[in-house]
Amino acid sequence: MNRREFLGSLAAATAASAPFAAAQTGPANGIKLGFDTYSLRAFGWKAMQLIDYAASLKLDTIQISSVGDYESTDPAHLAKVKQHAMEKGIELDGGTGCVCELSKSWGKKDPALVQKVLIDGLKISNAVGAKSMRVYMGSSDDRIGRPIEQCMEATIKNFKAVRSVAQDLNVKIAIENHSGDMTARETRTLIEEAGKDYVASCLDTGNPMWVMEHPMTTLEILGPYCVTTHIRDSIVFTTPEGAAAQWVVLGDGVVDYKEFCTLYAKLCPTAAMQLEVITGRPPRIIPYNDREYWKQFPKMPAMDFARFLDLAKNGHPYMGAMVVEDVAGKKPAEYTTALKEQQRVDLERSLEYAKKQLGAGVRWKKG
Repeated sequence: MNRREFLGSLAAATAASAPFAAAQTGPANGIKLGFDTYSLRAFGWKAMQLIDYAASLKLDTIQISSVGDYESTDPAHLAKVKQHAMEKGIELDGGTGCVCELSKSWGKKDPALVQKVLIDGLKISNAVGAKSMRVYMGSSDDRIGRPIEQCMEATIKNFKAVRSVAQDLNVKIAIENHSGDMTARETRTLIEEAGKDYVASCLDTGNPMWVMEHPMTTLEILGPYCVTTHIRDSIVFTTPEGAAAQWVVLGDGVVDYKEFCTLYAKLCPTAAMQLEVITGRPPRIIPYNDREYWKQFPKMPAMDFARFLDLAKNGHPYMGAMVVEDVAGKKPAEYTTALKEQQRVDLERSLEYAKKQLGAGVRWKKG
């Protein structure tokens, strides 16, 4: 090899190692990386398959956010899940669903079952070695027709009823700011009134769009309470009605995740970045130019809305290709296959962005 060839190979090696070198000093360096199992909902995989998949990507953790993601909730099987995760080097966060009987998300189930859902979820989470259990209160529908505080009060009551169980099992109840049900300030109020010794935040960065909240505002308010997360990117842009928002692959949206992760590392460095990537949904209108819409947000601080408005005014529609998931009618097999592939590709693209651009993740850096 002559001098020119040597220098050329050296330059190529340096260029190839640049993304890895940047990841070592990225804003999320040292923060564990994983995903919420809802990201792969079309696959129908259960816990063992999800753990194997996470291990194949050299991730640190996953959030099993639904009890239905287990093959069985029999104690013997849950012990096998815990052991399998340990052998694969994957830490687990637990999860269950709606825990408010007043919420429209609760459906027609017996209201008296809410506390049983909480207790069962806590026991399952403990059995697989999880230290947190993600739950949610409701959705944006709960802001219509009644003050959201009524749902919050019911949820606080349910949390207090299972406080001793959560503490005995050493599992924190991680309430998600879910799909437009609560702002970050309302979620913080719920956590503090229930008791932050056993209730914490599952900090979601996509749902703030539905309550006209900038994700940085969400992080500033809920970061100190955060034990687990749902991280995803969004686009938002102004429309005649107000604004429209859509969830996209991490790095394709308008949120500055380098700025976000810089603050994240200060406020909640021990909380894993669980990516919940939800693509395949059309833009959703946020009609803040309609006076009636504001009846849902009588306590919205002007500074919070102004910050969101600035994001929307500087945003833009998503111009990439996307298979739309939420369409009516029966879908052919090819359509379902396309959705599955989209979910896998979009999750892996997001994980790659989190690793190489943000420096998130521990295990993959070890080779």
